[in-house]
Amino acid sequence: MTRQSLLKIAISTAIVSASSTAVMAEPLITDYEKATSAYEDAYFSGNLNLDSGNQDQTSYDLDLSIDYEKVFSSKNRNTKLDFLGTGTVSRGSSSGDDRESTYQALGSATVDNYFNADKSNAFWYGKGEVGVKKGQEDPFTKATAGVGYGRVVNVTPMARSIRIVQELRENGFITSDPSNATYQKIAQIIEREAEYRSKYGYEDYEQYWVQDIETELKASGLTNGATGLNARAILKSYDVLVNERISTRKSGWLVRAGVGAVLSDYDGEDGKPALEIGAEYHKPLSNRTQFSNEAIATATLKDGDDSFNFNNAMSLTHELTDKIDWENKWTLDHNESDTGPELTTNTVGSTFLYSLTNKLDFSVEARLTDTDDRIANNGNDELDKSLTMGVRYRLK
Repeated sequence: MTRQSLLKIAISTAIVSASSTAVMAEPLITDYEKATSAYEDAYFSGNLNLDSGNQDQTSYDLDLSIDYEKVFSSKNRNTKLDFLGTGTVSRGSSSGDDRESTYQALGSATVDNYFNADKSNAFWYGKGEVGVKKGQEDPFTKATAGVGYGRVVNVTPMARSIRIVQELRENGFITSDPSNATYQKIAQIIEREAEYRSKYGYEDYEQYWVQDIETELKASGLTNGATGLNARAILKSYDVLVNERISTRKSGWLVRAGVGAVLSDYDGEDGKPALEIGAEYHKPLSNRTQFSNEAIATATLKDGDDSFNFNNAMSLTHELTDKIDWENKWTLDHNESDTGPELTTNTVGSTFLYSLTNKLDFSVEARLTDTDDRIANNGNDELDKSLTMGVRYRLK
């Protein structure tokens, strides 16, 4: 055999090998683009600071929050339910300091209806909001309708599919990465968890759920002939699906603009016209890193009582290990009103979350807060720094 022939064989082998690797490589979670999905996130968080000794009385500061989001997505319609509630209870160190408490909460429901989902991502939407604050005269209620363009897709099922395959490969239960199509089929089974729960009941659905994933892996032909998907493999798959927490992953963008009315406001006024412009952008930078940014600007119009609010929430979450997430957030909130001072608040936080169980996290957060109200020497001119430790419980 000539050198030229050997060279041709070597090149052909390399090309075939590279092609095989490309086909059988671990996919990106953004490869999952199924429009129909549903997810629910609900967290209860608490931080407590307690000081005593060398002061008149024991001082404390308790911060509590509830954060809830539920999304149903299909090709033709997206429905999103949102709720955020926060509260504080505190007491100073001086003997005359009394117990003080505050709370506020805002809930919303948004429905995006796509005009023609097969041809365009254009939609019209309706939105309702209800809010309460301690010490305010009335609750806040608002209704908005408008149009928008874009789509945000939940790709968490693919992230969970990749985690299952990783564990099975690392433990030798499958010999190599399955095809992208197999990852997709496993992700689609994972996404149908609610369907399995409804069909087989809450107590028994998990065994059928895991069994169908096992069937797809066996069909790939990559199971280890020596071990196969034995009891250890099934338990490992169950552990990833049920006991391991994977943060929600989203991909896509959208913009929206609408008009509406403030039906009632905290100050007792009602019937104010309102304008709204919003945008979202979500991108998994890798299979372990999620970037998200959500911005909304609202203007409430009424002679002598106009107001404007802009809020931008940016976050970057990285999964350091299967047990530790690193969350970084920057929130900008700007308020202007004819009846009060202009106020801008910037909050930057970095949090390490250690998963004690799939429901309970231990958190350590460093936070910087800058408040600018254009008023000098009123106690908030300096940068506020804090380091807190607490727990976060996953309700859903």
